[in-house]
Amino acid sequence: MSPADRYAVFGNPVRHSKSPWIHAAFAEQTQQSLQYRAVLVEEGGFTAAADAFFAAGGCGLNVTVPFKTDACGYADELTPRARLAGAVNTLARRGDGSIIGDNTDGIGLVRDMVANLGWQIRGRQALVLGAGGAVRGVLEPLLREQPARLLIVNRTAEKAAALAEAFSDLGCIEAGGFDALQGRQVDLVINGTSASLAGELPPLPARLLNEKSCCYDMMYAAEPTPFMRWAALHTAWAVSDGLGMLVEQAAESFFLWRQQRPQTGPVLAELRTVIAGGS
Repeated sequence: MSPADRYAVFGNPVRHSKSPWIHAAFAEQTQQSLQYRAVLVEEGGFTAAADAFFAAGGCGLNVTVPFKTDACGYADELTPRARLAGAVNTLARRGDGSIIGDNTDGIGLVRDMVANLGWQIRGRQALVLGAGGAVRGVLEPLLREQPARLLIVNRTAEKAAALAEAFSDLGCIEAGGFDALQGRQVDLVINGTSASLAGELPPLPARLLNEKSCCYDMMYAAEPTPFMRWAALHTAWAVSDGLGMLVEQAAESFFLWRQQRPQTGPVLAELRTVIAGGS
């Protein structure tokens, strides 16, 4: 390894990214020498920026919106989970110079729910809100946990149906519009819509939850999101934001790059303190 291997996150916007902080913490914990920075990439400029980064000796990239599909096409090879997701959030340069693309979002979500929060997915009635790229990226690891049934709902029911069809061989999966929630109760709700970013709430029925339901928002902020507040108001058993998912997917990227798996618990706890303090 060189004295300071270089990594970065490409995005637009990217200034808000916590990835440089997280990977600096991982590097310190594992005594790795690396540099990691956030890079604003102009839309339409991903390939040129990635070419320049790797040509200059860069070792790996994280990729956030809106470039995850660009990264998927950029990679010379995809991991099976990245191929299923149709999107890449991690690129790694191998010894022969080729680039492998991975998607660590789904495993990050599952690890946060199961290992950190102690929730159970197996055998549960699960509901995923949304049918965009964020949801597509987590469906395969979720279905590998073998929920009894997974329902995808979206404002455009056809998009949810297309996702259900694409992943139908991995488990019992259904799809529909938000009207499909009437009369249903579920054990696990995962909000993968962008509504929280706009301070909005998906149209959810009041009786959707049972006394043991767990609710997870893939977004995070210093304050509880509208979805999290709705879940608490409707007596969810447990409620969480997606900060743990962010840290866990970063740990998976770090492992792909450095072959060392950092301890995520201390990093997540410190990051929550940082965010609560407005840093």
